[in-house]
Amino acid sequence: MSLLLAFGIWLIHNLSLQYSETLSVPVVAVCDIEGHSNVSANSSAIAARCRTSGFSILRGRHKAKKEAVRVRFDSSDMHPSEGDMYYITSAELSNYVTDIFGDGVRLESFLAESFQFRFPVENHKKVPVQAVTLISFKPQYMAMGPLRLQPDSVTVYGEPFHLANITRVFTRTMELPNLKSSAHGSVKLEPIPGVRISETEVGYSLDVTRYVEIATDVSVTPRNVPSGLKLTIFPSTARVVYKCGFPLSQDPSDEVTFHIDYSDFQKSIGGKCIASPSKIPEGVIEYSIEPEVFDCVEESAR
Repeated sequence: MSLLLAFGIWLIHNLSLQYSETLSVPVVAVCDIEGHSNVSANSSAIAARCRTSGFSILRGRHKAKKEAVRVRFDSSDMHPSEGDMYYITSAELSNYVTDIFGDGVRLESFLAESFQFRFPVENHKKVPVQAVTLISFKPQYMAMGPLRLQPDSVTVYGEPFHLANITRVFTRTMELPNLKSSAHGSVKLEPIPGVRISETEVGYSLDVTRYVEIATDVSVTPRNVPSGLKLTIFPSTARVVYKCGFPLSQDPSDEVTFHIDYSDFQKSIGGKCIASPSKIPEGVIEYSIEPEVFDCVEESAR
């Protein structure tokens, strides 16, 4: 028993010491390279001279006999070589020492300048991302523009018969209730069976502002009517409600006129036309007009 105890103490002591040793671990690379599989088809033996404890050396030798370790690399660290081949240099690989060899290992040097991986080409196409939202605002607050996504498109990978029916990718439902300030964050994408998507989530942002409403009555007049013709508009006046950012810098009601262009009348169906403003004043976020559609009648001016 004394000999066994002494041997155990001796073994633990020696395994706890630091040694300089060559470690070799088979690695399968995981990397998002557009147009290619995100997992390498081959494994590469990463060999390096490391300083570590005897326990880590035993662990490393055991790891080398097992299946390859999957290590996720940043796509900026993978450089194209020939065809499907990509390589990573030893300088860039030094950022992944813990992922490859485990904790408690200090790198001395790699035994090669670069290591190669093959990422097969996959069928793919780029599609837009569509946001699925449930958004509401507190009274007198509104969005200053559409919800923005970053990125607003992604690459989908899969068999051709799967890709043929995919025209867009949807986000999970974003619930943004009672907003009174701008919102931003990230949202996951809905997975598609049989398909891999280049991103798992996207960022979103929505600008929100307080507004005031200004209502006014305006005349709706014809524009660019050819000589000898007359265009009569029914009704000739409309009610316009402007939504303006708060605080209001100027009253927009005196600056804007509404008209119906003769070319729009010619393209209309049955003389039904929509009035257009002469301009949108600074500070106006949106407007509504009542009625939305006007009846136009053409006749001779004589």
